[in-house]
Amino acid sequence: MATRPQWRTLLSLTFLTFAMMSNVARADSIPIVTGEQWVHSSDEAKKAYLVGVANVLEIERAYYAGNKSAEKDIAPRFAKGMQGQTLDSVRQGLDNWYAANPTRIQHPVIETLWFEMVVPGLKKNP
Repeated sequence: MATRPQWRTLLSLTFLTFAMMSNVARADSIPIVTGEQWVHSSDEAKKAYLVGVANVLEIERAYYAGNKSAEKDIAPRFAKGMQGQTLDSVRQGLDNWYAANPTRIQHPVIETLWFEMVVPGLKKNP
């Protein structure tokens, strides 16, 4: 009778493993938001996207708070590069960039945000 609980445990671990593997497969298929989705989104959806990005960066910043080696990580650099920006100014900046660069509509929004707004902001705020 002692083997029956062991089989249940083994069976449970097997199902747990398959469940975890299926979640990984779903995570790999998460789409990257491109300019295509950006230009067809409402202002509210665009702001929600930007708030989501800001929240993820804030979580990273809080997680690494006080860790001197994390100063060169993305969150502090992002914050420094975006100094003085508002949700509306970032949204408008992305709108303007995609309008001025229609051939780059498939360019990911997060990459555009980094290279077109954060990096120039870092050069202004060293």
